[in-house]
Amino acid sequence: MAGTHSFPGELAYSMSKSAMDQMTCCSALELGSKGVRVNSVNPALILTEIQRQAGMTEDQYSRCVEGETRKYPLGRVGDADEVAHAIAFLASSSASFITGEHLHIDGGWHAACPH
Repeated sequence: MAGTHSFPGELAYSMSKSAMDQMTCCSALELGSKGVRVNSVNPALILTEIQRQAGMTEDQYSRCVEGETRKYPLGRVGDADEVAHAIAFLASSSASFITGEHLHIDGGWHAACPH
């Protein structure tokens, strides 16, 4: 979400995410004539081990997930399988006319944009 919404203290991170979105669009335009589709997946908080591996304690992680959960219209954070299914769809022939798209996998967070 940092690529499309601004957060204090996240300048470099947000800029890198915005750059990835622009790379997606520009690559889709440049490669479309060759039959190459380019899309991006923009997930919000997904339950993985990355926060723990980055040094969060179990208590910090639980508080983080609890705080984030309140932000999502669907009332929960996502899991890795949900992201994997979206990626599989975009890679499939079912998405053959989709390119240059940024797929938000965020339980509706981007639509509501609570901070």
